[in-house]
Amino acid sequence: MNIVVTGSIGNISKPLTKDLLQKGHNVIVISRDPDKQGVIEEIGAVAAIGSVNDAQFLAKVFSGADAIYTMVPPANYMDPDLDPIARFSSIGSSYAAAVREVGIRKVVNLSSWGAHRDNGTGGIVGAYYLEQIMNGLPDDVAITHIRPTSFYYNLFNLIPAIKYTGKIAANYGGEDRTVLVAPEDIAAVVAEELESITTGRKIRYVASDELTCNEVARILGEAIGHPNLQWDLISEELAQQNLEKAGLPSRSAALMVELQAGHHKGLIGEDYYKHRPVLGKVKMTDFAKDFALAFQKQVH
Repeated sequence: MNIVVTGSIGNISKPLTKDLLQKGHNVIVISRDPDKQGVIEEIGAVAAIGSVNDAQFLAKVFSGADAIYTMVPPANYMDPDLDPIARFSSIGSSYAAAVREVGIRKVVNLSSWGAHRDNGTGGIVGAYYLEQIMNGLPDDVAITHIRPTSFYYNLFNLIPAIKYTGKIAANYGGEDRTVLVAPEDIAAVVAEELESITTGRKIRYVASDELTCNEVARILGEAIGHPNLQWDLISEELAQQNLEKAGLPSRSAALMVELQAGHHKGLIGEDYYKHRPVLGKVKMTDFAKDFALAFQKQVH
């Protein structure tokens, strides 16, 4: 198959590209960074340098493809004007326009758990609008929306607070349940969907481990030599203050607080628990080893 992968050689796209190449597919990888061209070509893929906001560029790259993997690059939360709905909608519209122009018949789209809601999910609310835009494509375009849960690697953001305060504090925590996922497990599911025969619209959740926040804290604490590490549940007001003190713009901090509140209230995971997937291979205890290494490297 001729497959186009977006996301450059990021956490998901790199293992996905390697997997597809090993299976004998022809892969084009889209990256906005010219410096990534050599790395992409080294692993055996073809590099296409350009922006996913450019529908004409996308159409040229998509031409001749049997399937495409679409994703929205991570947002910059240091941007004081961050608007996740506008960001996801703009890039989603570019993808949809290119798919229509070229006549692509298979799309595997990276979305997020919580994308069943148009409110109460903070920064991931844009994923709802992304799905709606993609679902507006003709019915003969097979679309699988991949909805991963919370990424393990986002837990690296907790390291400074743990070093300074000796604990984790957020407006979700304690016995609140969280579901985490490894990029490798997401990549494996994306590859499976790209190769499968599907029609219409499909939603597929991806997760690696289900835990309480206290269990996460215990596993991480044991890995870094702080066996009594706690994950405190604090108020939304205090969480907002803490995030702003850490340097986040007010708007971005508010989006993060709303996301955490969505976890605490069960809004993010309400549809996930109705359609729970078979869990992936990478467990919290596996990730904790990487967390410990990062913890040791990061100075105060």
